Amino acid sequence: MSRFTILLGGDVFRTPRLDRQVADSRVIAADSGIRHASLLGLSPELWIGDFDSMPAEVDPRFASVPREVFPTDKDKTDGELAIAAALERGATSLVLAGAFGGPRADHAFLHLALALRLAEAGTDVLLTSGRQEGVPLLPGAASFDYADGTLFSVLAFSELSGLTELGAKWPLSSVEVPFGSSLTLSNEVRGALRISLGRGRALLLAHPHPASEF
Repeated sequence: MSRFTILLGGDVFRTPRLDRQVADSRVIAADSGIRHASLLGLSPELWIGDFDSMPAEVDPRFASVPREVFPTDKDKTDGELAIAAALERGATSLVLAGAFGGPRADHAFLHLALALRLAEAGTDVLLTSGRQEGVPLLPGAASFDYADGTLFSVLAFSELSGLTELGAKWPLSSVEVPFGSSLTLSNEVRGALRISLGRGRALLLAHPHPASEF
């Protein structure tokens, strides 16, 4: 597996869990995402974007990072361009650090939707700020390593069919979830979390336990 970390323009908080997730990965920064490189102790191999949101001050260590510069008027966001560059370099697993928060809610939404599309195409994707994590849910079953008490929600991007949540404070058993329902929001982990989905598009959003932070 070839894992890449994409540094995006949203929020990033360094935690031991995030350190483990990005360890030994190759790194590409998307425009203002370069500011997270120092925080996480990472060395990008590429800095990509239109550089319209480039930080006023950049760590001198990254001055020599190769850049791919695009015009401001373009058909893709800097983040999508960075992800495409990683895939061209053979990425099979992506950590999208800085996928949440930041000044652009439209970009944050894109990251969620794009993660689903990438997962459906066979790429392993994790979205993270260090304090929030997003994992695409595909039809089938998946297990997660979150500690007891971890707050989580299932964000539905369509009507869901056959959704089961085990190891949760409020378990679900093969339920139908209408698009736009709040049924799958604000649950808590109780034991070993396991989620299965029969049909639909969804994403698990979790808030890792504070004990996983510095």
